[in-house]
Amino acid sequence: MNFSADLSLALPEVILAGGALLLLVWGAFQSRANAVFTLAAVAVLGAAAVAAVVGPVGRGFAGGLVADAASSFAKVAIYAASAIAIPLGQPWFRRRGINNFEFPVLIVLAALGMGMMASAGDLISLYVGVELHSLALYVMAAMHRDDAKASEAGLKYFVLGALSSGLLLYGASLIYGFAGSTRFDVIAQTVSDGAGVGILFGLVFLICGLAFKVSAAPFHMWTPDVYEGAPTPVVAFFGAAPKMAAMVLFARVLADGFGGAAEQWRQILVIVALLSVAVGAFAGLAQSNLKRLWAYSSIANIGYAVLGLAAGDAAGVQAMLVFMVLYMVDVTGFFACLAALSREGRPMETISDMAGLVKERPGIALAMTAFSLSALGLPPFSGFWAKFYVFKAAIGAGLGVAAVIALVGSVVAAFYYLRLIKVMWFDAAAGAVDKPAPEARIIAVALALFTFPVVLVALAFIDPLAAAAAAAFGLA
Repeated sequence: MNFSADLSLALPEVILAGGALLLLVWGAFQSRANAVFTLAAVAVLGAAAVAAVVGPVGRGFAGGLVADAASSFAKVAIYAASAIAIPLGQPWFRRRGINNFEFPVLIVLAALGMGMMASAGDLISLYVGVELHSLALYVMAAMHRDDAKASEAGLKYFVLGALSSGLLLYGASLIYGFAGSTRFDVIAQTVSDGAGVGILFGLVFLICGLAFKVSAAPFHMWTPDVYEGAPTPVVAFFGAAPKMAAMVLFARVLADGFGGAAEQWRQILVIVALLSVAVGAFAGLAQSNLKRLWAYSSIANIGYAVLGLAAGDAAGVQAMLVFMVLYMVDVTGFFACLAALSREGRPMETISDMAGLVKERPGIALAMTAFSLSALGLPPFSGFWAKFYVFKAAIGAGLGVAAVIALVGSVVAAFYYLRLIKVMWFDAAAGAVDKPAPEARIIAVALALFTFPVVLVALAFIDPLAAAAAAAFGLA
């Protein structure tokens, strides 16, 4: 084993781990975050992203870590979403009298865990990455300690997260017992020789644990409560980076470890995808709280991403990666808008709060309209292209009926997106809106421009990169 070569493959993780420790020591001495501290945390994430792009490729640490095009693609997206979350969150917490240094440090630690998930080459590194990022997320969900809903959200997330970790570990132990190894390449060889009932049983538990992490039905129960109770900038982060990391890990496990059993896991994923779309579309109709509404929206959208993965080929993985990148823009941008809005110091989180918003804050109202239409999948917004890739891959893989059912779910979900737009544009204003924080406003407008027309140019770069990343999984 060449330790220096292994370390070079793990350079992004080394940068994040070292950066998190330095930030922790720095924060302990000054106790409060300032602009320089925030910038330093963002710089650490930027350095890790550069290392992920320019670093070597290969397998290290006895196959436990994989550095390839797929991990690089995922890490850049994860670190970018993490970097956006820091300046988005700091002003929000300061306005509520919370100016501690922990938030940027927790973001960096979560990014470290998510990077490990994207590069996992065996079941041990998979579990370490999942738990490292999950522990940081549990704390962030409950950071607003004076808010009972935030404390409740953190507790619920922790308890149900522990349950999902148990499912994940049980599945991993079964797979190890029947395959004799934790490495995905050795597991793949065992599966190709003939997947027994025991190892497939372990795979089912593993899928259940990962489905919890991406909020896929029927393992979505935590999502609406946690989204509603957690601080809004934290929800912006929850809805983006962890979902990308978990979906790439999903693809890594299924393609690298269980590619020989594709016919078995494709059936499971189709059921999970359609159930997620149905739950997200129909349950969202009854919601008046925007954070709960977008929680159900995220469940439905993860269903589309899982449908792309269910195609079981390189085109499906490519579609899933493109979908996740474009969806990350929508969810981060929408919650950036929510984080920017308040009335007399009170957060604006319900549909009725948005009445007449276009008259008070036209820029933010336009941005929220763009994100809503994009999440709906209306052309020419980015969400349309995301769903187009998924449906094309699903139909190409013989999942035409599933694609049609998912499309019907998208039509049903249109009601709650259009209802919000109607309230913002046509209802009477509910009162003066406070001046939004400039950081949140800038982030929201910049991401809204990405949904259209910038996405038409961005897709020219994202598409080939996603294709190269998908090819790294070795699916036909």
